[in-house]
Amino acid sequence: MSGNSFGEVFKIHTFGESHGKSIGVIIDGLPAGVTINEDFIAKQLARRKPGQSAISSPRKEDDTPEIQSGVFENKSIGTPIAIIIKNNNQQSSDYDTLKNTFRPGHADITYQHKYGIRDYRGGGRASARETAARVAAGAVAQLFLNKYDIKIIAYVSAVGKIKLNKSYTDLNLNIVDNNMVRCPDEETAQSFINEIERVKNLGDTLGGVITCVIKNLPIGIGEPVFDKLPAELAKAMLSINATKGFEIGEGFKSSEFLGSEYQDQYIAQNNTKIETETNRAGGVQGGLSNGQDVFFNVAFKPVSTLMKGFNALSSQNEITFVEGKGRHDPCVVPRAVPIVEAMVAITITDLILRNNNSKI
Repeated sequence: MSGNSFGEVFKIHTFGESHGKSIGVIIDGLPAGVTINEDFIAKQLARRKPGQSAISSPRKEDDTPEIQSGVFENKSIGTPIAIIIKNNNQQSSDYDTLKNTFRPGHADITYQHKYGIRDYRGGGRASARETAARVAAGAVAQLFLNKYDIKIIAYVSAVGKIKLNKSYTDLNLNIVDNNMVRCPDEETAQSFINEIERVKNLGDTLGGVITCVIKNLPIGIGEPVFDKLPAELAKAMLSINATKGFEIGEGFKSSEFLGSEYQDQYIAQNNTKIETETNRAGGVQGGLSNGQDVFFNVAFKPVSTLMKGFNALSSQNEITFVEGKGRHDPCVVPRAVPIVEAMVAITITDLILRNNNSKI
């Protein structure tokens, strides 16, 4: 299986399955001398781990990061950093009935056709369990980005048909983690929670949207023509389990504007930052960052495993009804917030290190 690596200069390679002994990541390309704060890595993993609230999967995992290499006296030494996260709370028997059954919306049938074999326990390599390794790598990337004062903040902006109809500029992004649904507007957050609980009680699931903001990104980050900043972010986001859509700035609404309405007009500027009256482009010009806030949305589909049961396809090519088993999130977006932030940190770290080689 290829496709387990991401990045060009700052490169990560994740490994492991949902019900294997452990999962982990190898990080290559981090410069020497970066302070590695294990508590920060553990904190980010705790934000993603299951069992953290009444609206998340009840699977209980410590998700303690164990750094195996590449760090000495709390500093990176320029060699590959290996981090493992042990799996301690698998319930593989929940998946015995799926050995010869392909669930709709899952990777079961595609993995079987591609490889001729699959780990059906919890989805194996296709499980969102893999994203814990990304969060660990993203935490390391954020520790590197701290020297540039780059801030990455994601939050839940929609659950099902309920939307947070406020711009990120009107929100206090410091309170994202103040509630279990990770929405920085308490009234909307409670509406999200109520809807998730309602649908969970029906044995069904919900999708949602995560908005992410990148602050203090220098001008010129991104690599034309094929590795533009929004293109790299889109690839990073759409590599996350259950993602189905990506839009930056005004996104799809951009097609509704007249050119005179959409244009981000210049205003008086200093020598270090481009200033415009609006930021409809989402902090990007010509595929490169322009010094303004970069912001985008990521859409997540509903979880495919329904506790009320569902029709599936057997290995004998027959339709069979499957009882809902296993431990699944009724809505993935609250736990996906740190995953989005991690993939952004990895992407930006890679592009900054590539950018440092762009001038003679």
